[in-house]
Amino acid sequence: MLDKKKTLALQSAPEKAVFVAVVTSNQNDREVNEYLNELRFLAETAGVEEESRFIQRLDYPNPKTYLGTGRLEELAAYMQVKELNLVIFDDELTPSQLRNLDKALKCRILDRTNLILDIFAQRAKTAYAKTQVELAQYQYILPRLTRMWTHLERQRGGGITMRGPGETQIETDRRIVLTKISRLKEQLKKIDRQMASQRGNRGNMVRVSLIGYTNVGKSTLMNVLAKSDLFAENKLFATLDTTVRKVVFENVPFLLSDTVGFIRKLPTQLIESFKSTLDEVREADILMHVVDISHPNFEEQIKVVQQTIHQIGAGEKPVLMVFNKIDAYTFEPLDPYSLEEKQLRNYTLDELKNTWMAKDHTPCIFVSAAQKSNIDELKSFLIRFAAKSYQTASYHI
Repeated sequence: MLDKKKTLALQSAPEKAVFVAVVTSNQNDREVNEYLNELRFLAETAGVEEESRFIQRLDYPNPKTYLGTGRLEELAAYMQVKELNLVIFDDELTPSQLRNLDKALKCRILDRTNLILDIFAQRAKTAYAKTQVELAQYQYILPRLTRMWTHLERQRGGGITMRGPGETQIETDRRIVLTKISRLKEQLKKIDRQMASQRGNRGNMVRVSLIGYTNVGKSTLMNVLAKSDLFAENKLFATLDTTVRKVVFENVPFLLSDTVGFIRKLPTQLIESFKSTLDEVREADILMHVVDISHPNFEEQIKVVQQTIHQIGAGEKPVLMVFNKIDAYTFEPLDPYSLEEKQLRNYTLDELKNTWMAKDHTPCIFVSAAQKSNIDELKSFLIRFAAKSYQTASYHI
């Protein structure tokens, strides 16, 4: 595993950080704040508190320094005055951007990808999840070795052919990382074969898979439906490992699975590493797409999940939309004299129900997993779907 000192680790006195984002001209202030609020939530999950925010509007991030020259100088001066040592960027930085920002800021720099990888490293409990996260970490590190002194030579095992004393430290480290990546991939292949065998032993039971943005309440819903006790809390990525439970409603059995949640700008390294974990999603008969309807930006979260599902090859699966957290939904009446365009928060829950129930002919249910509201309606749908699936190989919703 990577040096634990390099992870943020939960601390009794949380470290403070400055959050930095480049936003485009077509993004409004509300969207920008929501994006940075999500970055703050990520940081809090990792044990870091927000000190302040630096935002710059650009057509695209500066390819050399992410921020423009003037804004970068302001950030460097602010860091020095406040005596802060951590900056977190809301994008994945390129190796050259990291090198240049290192020189300009002279402090610890994390990008969004590195932060998410750190959270995954903290959350991973099983050997399988730890191996997946470690592989993603090394894949992230490989192109960035010129920026970091890894001291990986102490970790290399036998079988590595060295070129002799003329080899540079960076070349040594790169070969050590490549060897580690190769070994981790082999470990995952072995575990994948075992998991594929386990899935094959389940017979022809109908499979229902919970999907959704992170922290929308999938694990809570799983606990209600399967009467299980999965770990669930108000933090991002509470669940990394896939959990499968047999559920029986009115003598109709099916398998219900819960797996890792998705998020905006989910690192490609993690998608690749967790593809085998997401086999439960690919092999499901129906996807239960859980949505936090109380979130002000839930429509974009829906799009992020849909894009990720297509990315892993499950985009054609039947979908049931489950709008969760109706107990937390707040309606804000729009001033009749206001010139503002009507936003999602200006619709009543009934208006949203009518909108989504008529949209794309996709079945949808509005529930509160925490309050167990409308759960019987959800169970009835699952009973009908599973029973129909057992009766015929081809079904329509």
